[in-house]
Amino acid sequence: VAESFRFVLGEQSVKSMRGKKGEDLIWGGSEKVSRGNRAAVELVFDNSNRTFTLDFDEVKIERIVHRDGQNEYKLNGSSVRLKDIHELLANANIGSTGHHIISQGEADRILSAGARERREMIEDALGLKVYQLKKQETDRKLLKTNENIAQVQSLRREAAPHLKYLKKQVEKAERSLEVQAELKRSYAEYLKREDTYIAYHFDKVTATRRIPEMELEELHKKINHAKEALQDNEDTEAKEALQIVESEYKEASQARQQAQHELSQLQGQIGFLERRLAQAHKSETPNNKLIPHAHLEQLVEEIAGSAEKALARGGEANLQRALSDLIHQLRGFLKKSQGEVIDTTASDKNELEKLSHRLSSLEKVAEKALLEEQGAEQKVVAKRTEKMTDLESKRVAERTMFELMQQRREKEADINRIDNELTVLNRDRDDFKQELQEAVSLLGRAASDYFTFVVKNEDDTEVTTEVIVAEEREVQRTRRRQVEKLKIRLEELGVGATDDLLLEYKNAQERDEFLEKELIDLESSVQNLKTLIVELQGKLEEQFNVGVDKITTEFSRFFALMFGGGSAALKRVAIKTRQSDEEDDDQVIAEEGIELDVSLPNKRVRGLDMLSGGERALTSIALIFAMSQVNPPPFIILDETDAALDEANSRRYGDMITALASKSQLILITHNRETMSRAGILYGITMGIDGISKVLSVKFDEAVAVAK
Repeated sequence: VAESFRFVLGEQSVKSMRGKKGEDLIWGGSEKVSRGNRAAVELVFDNSNRTFTLDFDEVKIERIVHRDGQNEYKLNGSSVRLKDIHELLANANIGSTGHHIISQGEADRILSAGARERREMIEDALGLKVYQLKKQETDRKLLKTNENIAQVQSLRREAAPHLKYLKKQVEKAERSLEVQAELKRSYAEYLKREDTYIAYHFDKVTATRRIPEMELEELHKKINHAKEALQDNEDTEAKEALQIVESEYKEASQARQQAQHELSQLQGQIGFLERRLAQAHKSETPNNKLIPHAHLEQLVEEIAGSAEKALARGGEANLQRALSDLIHQLRGFLKKSQGEVIDTTASDKNELEKLSHRLSSLEKVAEKALLEEQGAEQKVVAKRTEKMTDLESKRVAERTMFELMQQRREKEADINRIDNELTVLNRDRDDFKQELQEAVSLLGRAASDYFTFVVKNEDDTEVTTEVIVAEEREVQRTRRRQVEKLKIRLEELGVGATDDLLLEYKNAQERDEFLEKELIDLESSVQNLKTLIVELQGKLEEQFNVGVDKITTEFSRFFALMFGGGSAALKRVAIKTRQSDEEDDDQVIAEEGIELDVSLPNKRVRGLDMLSGGERALTSIALIFAMSQVNPPPFIILDETDAALDEANSRRYGDMITALASKSQLILITHNRETMSRAGILYGITMGIDGISKVLSVKFDEAVAVAK
């Protein structure tokens, strides 16, 4: 029963609940009943007087442990945290020190505890745990706030250089924004005028080009018809006849030329023979002898044969020998030929006679060829004269065609002129697109504002489209030069003059201001938390001091009752502890603890170490009862705390628990008959053969009535 109370109130030490692990708390099974998968304890408090800060008449606290070690906590059926259970119990003077549950052997714990631990028990008994929890929570908040302050300061230090840089950039950007605004306006006006001018003139020139283009198509059709008419009017037969007579004339001319050529060659041969005969008749010198042609041919054949043999043999000696033979051979031929007289006059006369007969025949052929050539030439002249009459009729058609071609050239010239204008406009359009892209790169989305831009005069009146398209191009070029100057100025100031930079600086400045404000709020929170800690500490000390005085009074009374005299008191003593700190790692903190000062009647015993076992038990019981009297908890569990008492002290013990039961519900685990006689209900535990424990209860009032 005592361990069940510890379990449901959030005890985390399994060892203090007679186990080694959470699974030991679950029913392990028997031969007849299988083991359980979970163990649960539910504690129900009567909250009709609102002891707990919940608007329920009953408060049910339940804890469940599973075999996998998982724990569940429920408050009135709803799952909660262990922290929530501790905070709820602290309001009812039920703390974690367990002063309200005194197990067997732990009665002496309050005497053997140290000064600090004894102070914590007394604080739990006085219901000051709520202030301790609030103080701890405030300390955690203070620590967290200091961490946040350090973090915010770190963020501000990190952002400070960037903010300073952005501030300089913004100052420079503000100067460039003025130029940028002027550039936006100038760009918008230039782009609007340029777009309007190009679009208007392009449409106009394109429409103008359609008229000569259509006329040119008509001229092409007329010229084609004229060509077809000229081709149809040509006399193919006359052309063919002219070609025939020209061919005949050409053949006759070639035949005449051939005959004339042969005649000339024959006349040349005859003249040669006549000259040779005349020369032979005049020559009177005896040494001028003629050598027959056959002898010369024989000599040549012999020389050629000798030379071929010498070349076949090869070698310089053979060649010299062959050359010497040739010289001897030639000299021998000359000696042999001396004295011979060759007379060729007779043969030349015979040859001359033959050639003369042939000459008369060729002269007749040449004369005939000349007559045929002259006849063919007359036919060609006649045919050409006939053709000239046909050509005269075609000249009128050709003149008409020439006029059409002249008109075509004029229309083509007009179209070329218009195309040149379109070329200029297309070049201007390409320049416009390039300028627009550059405007987008400089101004971003603001470059598209020219769509809605309204061009105005100096008197703030709107400029019409007619005025824009009729303007001289030099004026627009002047505007472009002005835009270029503004771009150069903007580049000198830097292209960083954008809305994004201003937005980034604004965000960085707002963030720094927010962090500064946050830092002020955090520092204010630190002061408030420190003030709250001081207030909680002051209230804790005040109520602790008052409670200690009350406990001392009750302790002294119970002590005198238990020992039949003597005195006992609680004394506040200073204890020193060391606490790590950021600035001083070994900072000494002075705290207060509680020591006990007892004096037994008729004995010179002043100190807990000199008490016997029974005296220590009575002293601890007196102190526990005194603590419970001052600020009674809802229940107190006493496990074998009277085991060391004799019969007389047991009666005194019984009187004290009777008085204590009027303020707290008492659950006593005891074997003492005197203590049992003071109880209202007795509970006993029995185990059947199935290994399952059962609870038996007896109410004394009903038992007495039955007994009577």
